[in-house]
Amino acid sequence: MSDLEFLMVPGAPAPPPTAPYSHAVRAGDFLFVTGQMPNDPKTGKVVAGGIAEQTHRVMQNLQLVLAGAGTSLDRVVFARVYLVNFADYAVMNGVYETYFTPGRLPGRTCVGVTGLALGALVEIDLVVKP
Repeated sequence: MSDLEFLMVPGAPAPPPTAPYSHAVRAGDFLFVTGQMPNDPKTGKVVAGGIAEQTHRVMQNLQLVLAGAGTSLDRVVFARVYLVNFADYAVMNGVYETYFTPGRLPGRTCVGVTGLALGALVEIDLVVKP
């Protein structure tokens, strides 16, 4: 019997053929959620618009994965944000924090990157204690 559970969530954006991964992996008491991109789950394409629209889509995609794993953003312990342009930091933060209960923000790191797949502006992964 394995102590790891590899999850693929119906309705969440599918991994592209060039990026083999599970949506999340349950390991003991924690759930490690793969970084979600701002892809529309129906089309697989990055949503139109700028950082606000893309951050909303990333958070919605994370909610889809968490719901499929039987949990929610309320149980997030840690988030890691990958941001292409730090000029977008304030707008991304403004959208990001609306998805969490005030006073219950997870620990977080924000990393500047030179680029993300498909030209996305933001990607976020999570560690969750379901």
